[in-house]
Amino acid sequence: MRGPGEVVDVAAAFLDEGLRAGDLPVLAAPPEAADAVRRALGVRAGAVEVDGRVCLLGARAPDAVGVLRTALDRAVASGSGRLRVLAVTTFGPDPRHWREIRRYEAASNALVAALPVTALCVYDRSDVPDDALDTARATHPELLMGGLRVSNSEYVLPDPCLRELAAAREPLETGTPVFAVDDVPTLPRLRGALREVLAAVVPDPDQRADLHLAASEVAANAFRHGRQPVSARVWADERSVVCTVTDSGRGHDDPFAGFAPAHGDDLAAGGMGLWLARKLWDSVDLLPGPVGGLTVRLATTLHAPSSGRGAA
Repeated sequence: MRGPGEVVDVAAAFLDEGLRAGDLPVLAAPPEAADAVRRALGVRAGAVEVDGRVCLLGARAPDAVGVLRTALDRAVASGSGRLRVLAVTTFGPDPRHWREIRRYEAASNALVAALPVTALCVYDRSDVPDDALDTARATHPELLMGGLRVSNSEYVLPDPCLRELAAAREPLETGTPVFAVDDVPTLPRLRGALREVLAAVVPDPDQRADLHLAASEVAANAFRHGRQPVSARVWADERSVVCTVTDSGRGHDDPFAGFAPAHGDDLAAGGMGLWLARKLWDSVDLLPGPVGGLTVRLATTLHAPSSGRGAA
């Protein structure tokens, strides 16, 4: 699309079509764009759910997947039984976020492939960097051209798309780690060491606690489901921190792991390690370890120090 006017026209027409078919429509867009689409729909706008988390506004991929699953349950229980999602994707200035949009959209293609979901993502080409548009070309099997859906020859299947993203190293990994340990004898020892290094490199205490919680769960997976020796590395600068945990087990690098709890809604059954990591770190990659086993790489952009949770 070129310009916000065309975005609004296409979005409103798509949602109106769903309303007439009895679908449950969900609009995921920044507030200004969402308001414009609702105005274009007029009196029918009240039947449209608005939730920006679906396009990763103020949310990470597991949160977005959770919103979609809940909305799909409501759709199946009423109307046509079909969920209709319109997403106006915004990229922002951080290329790491562009990468995560691509990861989320690729994973979503697989997660909803057999479900009653019709989705359309609209991009304002006048406001989206050309490099970011590569995400649309790689993760959408069809394109809307002249009002018609046509096959996208540049589409990459979800599995190879996710593996390609995981294979790309974080820039910090080319430097010397601020922390490195091999053959850690016990899980408590590794958890304690990670707590110390994160305390030294993460200025915001709330973010530090979140990052340590998730890294500890990844470390627990290495000991419980992998095989020793277990190693870890941390790289950091004033903008980012990267942490890797490597075990020597069977190397089960399922690229879809962690987008939802491994055992469904029963969180007491466990299987939350990678799900928690995806919720608390900006980026999570699973890739084969250097000598077998599995490496989980966590990366995030650092926050400025805050006054703590719950502050006025």
